[in-house]
Amino acid sequence: MDRKTDRVWWKEAVVYQIYPRSFKDGNGDGVGDLRGIIDNLDYIQSLGVDAVWLNPIFKSPNDDGGYDISDYYSIQPEFGTMQEFDELLAGLHQRKLKLIMDLVLNHSSDEHVWFQASRKSKDNPYRDYYFWRPGKAGSPPNNWPSFFGGSAWQLDEATGEYYLHLFSKKQPDLNWENPALRNELYQLMKFWLEKGVDGLRLDVISAISKRIDFSDTTTSDFNETIRLKYANGPRLKEFIKEAKDQVWNNYDVLTVGEGPGITPLNALDYLHEKEGLDMIFHFGHMFLDQGKGGRFDPVPWSLKDFKAIFKTWDDTFKDHGWGSVFLGNHDFPRMVSRWGNDTRYWSESSKLLLTLLLTMRGTPFIFMGDEIGMTNISLKSVSESQDIETKTGWLEAKKIGIAERDFLKAANYAGRDNARTPFQWSGLQKAGFTVGTPWMKINPNHARINAGFQDYDPNSVLNYFRRMVKTRKAHPLLTYGSYKPLEGVVDNLFIFLREKGQEKLMILLNFSNDVTILPKEVSVQLNTLLIGNYPDQHVQGELRPWEACVYQC
Repeated sequence: MDRKTDRVWWKEAVVYQIYPRSFKDGNGDGVGDLRGIIDNLDYIQSLGVDAVWLNPIFKSPNDDGGYDISDYYSIQPEFGTMQEFDELLAGLHQRKLKLIMDLVLNHSSDEHVWFQASRKSKDNPYRDYYFWRPGKAGSPPNNWPSFFGGSAWQLDEATGEYYLHLFSKKQPDLNWENPALRNELYQLMKFWLEKGVDGLRLDVISAISKRIDFSDTTTSDFNETIRLKYANGPRLKEFIKEAKDQVWNNYDVLTVGEGPGITPLNALDYLHEKEGLDMIFHFGHMFLDQGKGGRFDPVPWSLKDFKAIFKTWDDTFKDHGWGSVFLGNHDFPRMVSRWGNDTRYWSESSKLLLTLLLTMRGTPFIFMGDEIGMTNISLKSVSESQDIETKTGWLEAKKIGIAERDFLKAANYAGRDNARTPFQWSGLQKAGFTVGTPWMKINPNHARINAGFQDYDPNSVLNYFRRMVKTRKAHPLLTYGSYKPLEGVVDNLFIFLREKGQEKLMILLNFSNDVTILPKEVSVQLNTLLIGNYPDQHVQGELRPWEACVYQC
């Protein structure tokens, strides 16, 4: 089914992602909250975005940043009240902004009432809401590793059996094989959609269908284990179709699934107008610099491979389905520190990456702080980390003799703490985030990188982002037009055409610290410069370090 030309709001939207704990503290306790978001809705609106994606705001012990939900019907007390949620939703809608909520349906918290009942006895009515299995010769049921290190199985003394947890041991996996469990999940989705929520971001949706023979993984490559054992299970399409029939078809709702383990070969299985999701997040580029050991095993990446991934995924959605575009989020390091140059060419490379993000085909998602060029933070010791993945990763690294300084080098490059530092509102001591003690270390560079300063600087990263959003909206071909990368250009150049009807735009990106001469076949096509990331006019025939230009041809 060809849906690429169907005009719907979520294809034309720019989505702003908020990690609530780190956005703005509205009551002075050091933790970001709903009041902090409400108080800054005008700032969000000023960006020109169309929708807000909120990371989980449900009641949670917060073992994994709120992705361990203990009550799907309640707001996390640190974040506020249901009344404040209703106020936030109304405030967004008054500003013509949509709200996308983050739902975690692959697992719950071990403090959820379902799991508390499930672990009581083998014949408890809730036992089958989770995966319980006996061990093998005093060991776990199989050799599956957790995303956070160690076994994906935890022995529970009450019944002497193991339960499955692909993530933290406080995040037991839900058993979608059980129709009673699925019905519970459908009811909770309806609860939030009845309130008027516009979209659902479905966490780890690719893993909800388990291979219930639980056979061992035969590879040491963790990302391969994800693909072969955790994702793309045998009943996945069936479960998604049932959720669509039971819930989503009854509402005007966007569904976007997070898809670790999804490949270009199976992506369209997830996307179908009558049976599937509207959109997925793939992780082709986000795993590009991870070695076989995963996050804390970084390897060099090349622009050639980076470009190839964008081409492969654009080809995947060329005629069917719809893609998303993102360069960072709450689970990955800061965009400019990973893909750009966060020192000498911090401003230029931040703007270049925003140019790429907003000229690609697919719905762009921008993570809070990237619009002002926030960078990675440098932890001095693992004890400064607030992230379970870094903490458990260090425990595993110690077992094999890795020194803390070496582990920190990897964590400061790739760890999730980098994205979760408080938003830098101003150059004041606590970055304008709170009047209390911030829940997490604030990046010291907030004195020079902050929204308050940039708001008044016409050449700032922030104001460039605003102009780029306007440029995207002024040219529908950036949403619906074809994508054609230029092959055979200089290694450090990323050049592509966007075309629709008689209109043609060429995007020029120099991913390097060097002045680079443009190929003549490119220069002769350039006509009018729509936008560029240097304050002065582009020099014809070359690109300066980290220069980005959008030309009419």
